[in-house]
Amino acid sequence: MAIAFESTFRSLPDSLFSPVRPSPVRQPALIRLNEALAEELGLDAHWLGSPEGLAALSGNDVPDAWTPIALAYAGHQFGNFVPRLGDGRAILLGEVVDRAGRRRDIQLKGAGRTPYSRRGDGRAALGPVLREY
Repeated sequence: MAIAFESTFRSLPDSLFSPVRPSPVRQPALIRLNEALAEELGLDAHWLGSPEGLAALSGNDVPDAWTPIALAYAGHQFGNFVPRLGDGRAILLGEVVDRAGRRRDIQLKGAGRTPYSRRGDGRAALGPVLREY
């Protein structure tokens, strides 16, 4: 059973996000599944670890109902204000409302190029991503 995502960010002005599709990966594999967090988020841990879940969450077979985006923002970079930055390697799949009623983002890190990737490929090595976890 695929995740029924909401996408409140899509109600914002178009200048604050860009629709994107994750880049496929070869042989996606489950490294770690936090079953307690899946329960808290109201997600089916069995589906998350299934071939269908791995295909969807790796970006290889994103369900049509999902509307992934990369977020745009402004900020300072190298001492200068930059009015248009964004998620260069993060793709927001959507949002879920957890069992406590809190809205939570589900995002892929290192899922490929976005309009904000600059010269990078939008990928991330597994080690640094696991350390962020």
